[in-house]
Amino acid sequence: MAKGSISTDNSSNIKIWWDNGKQYFSGVYNELKKVHWPGKNQLMGYTGVVLLAVALVAGIVWLFDTGLSFVLEKLMQAFA
Repeated sequence: MAKGSISTDNSSNIKIWWDNGKQYFSGVYNELKKVHWPGKNQLMGYTGVVLLAVALVAGIVWLFDTGLSFVLEKLMQAFA
C-alpha cells in the first residue's frame, strides 16, 4: 500500500489549529473595533421603535385572528 504525503503528526495539526484560531479571533477583534456602537439615547430610541413595531404587529395579528374566528364561528353555526 502506498503511503500518502499527509502527515498524521498530532503536534503539527494542533499548531495549525491554534494558529488558525488566533488568526480568526484577531480578525474578529479588529472588526469589532470598527463597529459604531450606539450611545444611550440612540439605544433608547431604537428600543422604543422596536417595541412599538412589535406592539403594532401583535395588534394587527390579534385583529385578524379575532375577525377570522368570528367569521368561522358564524359559518359553523350556519352550516352545522
